Amino acid sequence: MVKTSAIKPLSDFLRNSKPHIQHLHATREPEILTVNGEASVVIQDAESYEKMASLAEQAIQDARLQSAMNYFREGGKGISSVDVFASLEEKYITS
Repeated sequence: MVKTSAIKPLSDFLRNSKPHIQHLHATREPEILTVNGEASVVIQDAESYEKMASLAEQAIQDARLQSAMNYFREGGKGISSVDVFASLEEKYITS
């Protein structure tokens, strides 16, 4: 959830970028920058961004795993290990 205090005009950020960046590092919270009163961009410190991106990637992987688990719970068929290894051998060893 973004606090209303984190909504700032882009022009203010451009005039006072150093204090804004210091604040971003100190709070680890993003700011929403506005142009003509409309939300335009979100900025945040790099470490927080990397953490958010990592969590998003983990959520995507979790959703894929959950989907696969549901497929098999509902009777879906997979590929036998014999067929998988034969395919890998054909692709990588006999080439």
